[in-house]
Amino acid sequence: MDHITFLVAAVIVTALAFDFTNGFHDTANAMAASIATGALRPKVAVLISGVLNLVGAFVSTEVARTISGGIVEDSLVTPGMIFAGLIGAIIWNLATWLLGLPSSSSHALFGGLIGAVWVGAGQHGVHFGQVVQKIIIPALASPLVAGLGAMFATYLAYRITRRGASGAVDRGFRIGQIASASLVSLAHGTNDAQKTMGVITLTLISAGALGPDAGPPVWVITCAGLAIGLGTYIGGWRIIRTMGKGLTDIKSPQGFAAEAASTTVILTSAHLGFALSTTQVCSGGILGAGLGRRLAEVRWGVAGRMAAAWCITLPAAASVGAVAAGVVVHGGTAGTIVIALVAAAVSGFIVYMSRRNPVTSGNVNEDHAVPVRAQAAGV
Repeated sequence: MDHITFLVAAVIVTALAFDFTNGFHDTANAMAASIATGALRPKVAVLISGVLNLVGAFVSTEVARTISGGIVEDSLVTPGMIFAGLIGAIIWNLATWLLGLPSSSSHALFGGLIGAVWVGAGQHGVHFGQVVQKIIIPALASPLVAGLGAMFATYLAYRITRRGASGAVDRGFRIGQIASASLVSLAHGTNDAQKTMGVITLTLISAGALGPDAGPPVWVITCAGLAIGLGTYIGGWRIIRTMGKGLTDIKSPQGFAAEAASTTVILTSAHLGFALSTTQVCSGGILGAGLGRRLAEVRWGVAGRMAAAWCITLPAAASVGAVAAGVVVHGGTAGTIVIALVAAAVSGFIVYMSRRNPVTSGNVNEDHAVPVRAQAAGV
């Protein structure tokens, strides 16, 4: 019983740590376009986003239920497996943040859990049908839908305002971006904060603290919302730079169109219980907005690196989660402590490396070309 209590506590702390990394990893989803166009000052943008992420955590719990009773067989899952899966997700989030790549925190979490449960409980512990239906299909469809919506909206925005004074049009869309970016932040809270709620709820179910098919308690919702909100406020400036300046030289009409399309897709998926990647949705929206104005404005090299990161996120996190699960499941409390120490050392090294080429609120809107080449070279 003491061992279970220790593991449950370790999982809850690690889940909230993941939620924190999810926050700063995904700040770019909501605010990259508004920061790039100057609609919001960087620090103001991340403050608004953090508060609305917290609010969004209370809007719906459908995604949390998908995770806590959907992709894995909760009767076979142990807190140790969940802990190992979270470690895989955190390491991948930090690695892609260091490179400035807007990969999917959601898929990192799903991959880590799938790898850990597969090792700990066997292949039958994973509901692969649900993985395809609730994760893979939305991952393929959502960025395409958001991109097409943003492309069409961008075309309409320029078409409708073509006779207006450029200064007035730009100011109008910047004001509109404040609202649209805020809605993306709210939508992000309804989707991504719930994933941590689902993980903690699954842990409590597996430990017998909650009954089968239980929803997240209020204290879980509150803690998850606060963790992702704080992480958002810290600001993932590296990824904000990539999404705001790396994909296209985005203008305020494009930013408004991208954010409006992304919000629609995210809120719809949250209502349906699809735990999609808000990173992929918002990246698709920005890419579509670039295409809606002029094809040549899209930097396909950056888009290609992002797509590659998306493809390997789930298997990479699953591999780390599987290795961690092998140590935790067979090593008990000692194995849990070893994995925690190794993860802390790796995380500390990644943070140390990030300080060699810092990206802050003060230089986030600088030319993207130099940092991208430097990051690709490992500088």
